[in-house]
Amino acid sequence: MRLSEKNSVLRIAHLNAGRTLELTRPALKGPVIDLTVPVKTTIRGISIPREVRRLYGPLAVVMIWTALSLAGMLGPRVFPSPWEVVTAAIDLIEKGVLQQHLVTSLGRVFAGLIPGLLLGLALAVIAGTLTRFEDSIDSIMQILKAIPNFTIVPLLIIWMGINEAPKVTLIVLSVCVPIYINTYSAIRNVDSRLIESAYTLGLGRWQRVWHIILPGSLPGFLVGLRISLTNAWLALVFAETINAKQGLGALMSDARTWWQLDIMVLVITIYAVLGLSSYAFVRLLERHFLVWRRGYLGD
Repeated sequence: MRLSEKNSVLRIAHLNAGRTLELTRPALKGPVIDLTVPVKTTIRGISIPREVRRLYGPLAVVMIWTALSLAGMLGPRVFPSPWEVVTAAIDLIEKGVLQQHLVTSLGRVFAGLIPGLLLGLALAVIAGTLTRFEDSIDSIMQILKAIPNFTIVPLLIIWMGINEAPKVTLIVLSVCVPIYINTYSAIRNVDSRLIESAYTLGLGRWQRVWHIILPGSLPGFLVGLRISLTNAWLALVFAETINAKQGLGALMSDARTWWQLDIMVLVITIYAVLGLSSYAFVRLLERHFLVWRRGYLGD
């Protein structure tokens, strides 16, 4: 009997976290409109995927950029045309330069992203579940949140030198703080009645964390992940100003020195594509793990 009661609590926790959801709708008069189903956009009967429609804004920017360049309103000394940027990209790819810089930058981001995610998640779980550690951890993270990352670059150089360590550390801090802030807040918003039921049935601390707290805080974690990925690319720009010989930041610095506007715009475009790809990746995770969340998606 006790085992079945424990399974019931875990099932309720999973229902709250959204792993399964079964609702009985009352009988209603007239048509029932499900506001949680996204409205499909169709053109002459052809359904356009949501992922494609999200590219409308960037494509509109490129079209306006092209039109202004063709009209002569953007000269090469002010802002290069799209074809000039594409030509510069092809030239760098043929020389093998662009790939080398891009791989170096991606390596730095992932070297700081994974530790930052794990550290931020661990601190959020500790502060969110253990009150004796909450005040000290939370106050430190709030201080780090208030300090702009670029202001600590000189200190990182003094402490760690000009090798890869300060670059990776800057990215770790940029990723850790938003993960902590959003996950900690989500943990504290978990339904307390589920925790009380778990206490009553004798679930251990880590059982409560694994079966109730972590699933319930997943939406907040994914919000923090979205912000963290954006911060990681922003931190990369500052990180690669620390005596970087390779990387997109080094490529941008060299282009600025020689006033190569086409390469400068190319690097900015690459940052934009990487940021948009990160955003799409997080949305993919949300669609997979938060299928239970029946929120309003617009008309």
